[in-house]
Amino acid sequence: MEIRYLLMITGMLIVTYLPRVLPLALMTRMDIPEIVVHWLRFIPAAILAALLAPDILLLDGQLVLGYHNTFLIAALPTFAVAIYRKNIFLTVITGMLAVAVLRYL
Repeated sequence: MEIRYLLMITGMLIVTYLPRVLPLALMTRMDIPEIVVHWLRFIPAAILAALLAPDILLLDGQLVLGYHNTFLIAALPTFAVAIYRKNIFLTVITGMLAVAVLRYL
């Protein structure tokens, strides 16, 4: 029975490791056009926006854009700090404080 677990872990290692390593290994030998490199720089911001948007804009599965949405109101000063200070620590602290203050009120 132990060999079955070892084979399962090895299989999981392969299916998670190969999709990450193969593109990296293949792309290091290629000359990527500058426009593609420029486009790839937007991917982290797009992923972050896709992860945050539902939590900020939805309450109980419904779109709420009013003052009842604590996370939407807290996101405004958080975005301002992120844009003007470009400091992840200050951004996170601002978001946490904004949510705490709004929940207290």
